[in-house]
Amino acid sequence: MCGIIGIVGTTEVASALYDGLTVLQHRGQDAAGIATVDGARLRLHKENGLVRDVFNQTAMNRLRGRVGIGHCRYPTAGSEGATEAQPFYVNSPYGIAFAHNGNLVNTETLRREMFEDDRRHINTDSDSEVLLNVLAHELQIQDRMALTPDQIFKAVAGVHARARGGYACLALLLGYGLLGFRDPNGIRPLVLGERVTSEGREYALASESVALDILGFKRLRDVAPGEAVFITNDGQLHTRMCAEGGVHAPCIFEYVYLARPDSMIENVSVYKARLRMGQKLAEKILRERPDHGIEAVIPIPDTARTAASALAEMLGVPFREGFVKNRYIGRTFIMPGQGERVKSVRRKLNAVELEFRKKNVLLVDDSIVRGTTSRQIIQMARDAGARNVYFASAAPPVRYPNVYGIDMPAASELVAAGHTVGEVEKMLGADWLIYQDLQDLIWAVQDGNESLKRFDTSCFSGEYITGLEQHYLEQIEMLRSDDAKAARRSA
Repeated sequence: MCGIIGIVGTTEVASALYDGLTVLQHRGQDAAGIATVDGARLRLHKENGLVRDVFNQTAMNRLRGRVGIGHCRYPTAGSEGATEAQPFYVNSPYGIAFAHNGNLVNTETLRREMFEDDRRHINTDSDSEVLLNVLAHELQIQDRMALTPDQIFKAVAGVHARARGGYACLALLLGYGLLGFRDPNGIRPLVLGERVTSEGREYALASESVALDILGFKRLRDVAPGEAVFITNDGQLHTRMCAEGGVHAPCIFEYVYLARPDSMIENVSVYKARLRMGQKLAEKILRERPDHGIEAVIPIPDTARTAASALAEMLGVPFREGFVKNRYIGRTFIMPGQGERVKSVRRKLNAVELEFRKKNVLLVDDSIVRGTTSRQIIQMARDAGARNVYFASAAPPVRYPNVYGIDMPAASELVAAGHTVGEVEKMLGADWLIYQDLQDLIWAVQDGNESLKRFDTSCFSGEYITGLEQHYLEQIEMLRSDDAKAARRSA
């Protein structure tokens, strides 16, 4: 779950890329980078850290050019070090800068092919560098005398034929323009926008429409699964379907947690989808506990607020802000280690005692992954004087790893894996635990766009739309466990 943005403008684009990355910061807080094309030269600056910390005025002044891409990184397995900050760059053919959101599930096969067949060396553990080199090879075998949009699209088709997983990608082709493409299942999002200025027409591609909104671009449409979009340096737009037959299955967790509520993904308002999640959860509560006795509905800031407000309204129960959030602490879910997550919860949230004292409260969160945060928040509510603490998740139980770009931990670290709801309830210390049903979650998103027939629900259902190589889940368990990450950081 990284944030990517690319712009072909009529004037300098570095400041617009910076602004776009700041509103995509929720998608990745580990590292950031911008690459621009200045004539025949690539300008690149990237480091670990938040967008505001990576780019100072000196760095911004050097990022000259009217075409560029930006990336903010969320550290998935094998991509936690400073060398994995994006965009990546290879000098052959032509010079390519590359930014990627997602994860491949056949990385090791491709890495071996790159070395044995294509004679390309991969210098990091990042699957993004593997994907970049696959693209570079596919471009290399085209007619290098005159690279045309047709040949670029043939190269993307070659990438799709070799790569498996979820990916949305942007590439600067020096001397040619900006290329964007999306995996054949459309798992990871990518949206196209345009802006007309006094200087002419400009185009942008981004992970979420909110990045287009803040820059004054009109959202045209989502890039289709398997589609490639190529925008020349002089602003000519070319599109083509480069993969056929894929099952369109966007990641449903985007709507639960990852995306900002003011974004549109697949023509579905994330905000409206979360309202419907709350409504469905309220219906389930009324079915299972019509005499629930809930006296206040309290959201866990910030992602659950929308669902919680709709839930409270449908129950006819007061909606209260019982926790105050420290805005200067990062998103707990994407912090690198369990120890850091545990320490951050108390630093991140503080209870408003009067909203809990002698009340039966329902705490609402977007989802429960490891259970670490939920357990501590439930205890905070008890410490603030709550009589009973009920807990509701706007998503179903997370029982399986996500392999398409969300670094959900090894199955052994998922609190619901191998456990009943009653067992999880006891582990969290809640007086009552209620989860959203998967079909209700699907309906909540699908109701915004009935043409969406399938979703990637793998972390809830264990069904992986791309299929997985043998032993893949065991391999990522070794990479993604907190112990494995701690060992890499100390190495």
